[in-house]
Amino acid sequence: MLALREFVDSNGRIFWGWFFLIFGSFSFVFFLYAAVVSKLLPPSDNSVIQAIQNDWYYCFLVPLTLPILFVAVYFHWLSMKLFKHA
Repeated sequence: MLALREFVDSNGRIFWGWFFLIFGSFSFVFFLYAAVVSKLLPPSDNSVIQAIQNDWYYCFLVPLTLPILFVAVYFHWLSMKLFKHA
């Protein structure tokens, strides 16, 4: 019975691992299209694609978020060091 539970747990982890990997990949490809590729294509007749082409929010979102990300990672590292040596 314990072996069956371990097998089901490991299959659940494998499923969620693949799910997050595929979801992250699709999200990355969609963002790359919205931020870079859609600006290089000619204007489209599709209203959704046209809205993505005319939107400039996501083109500036990631470059402006990167410095804040570096500050957050540094403070996280610093807090872990202070907690470890306290």
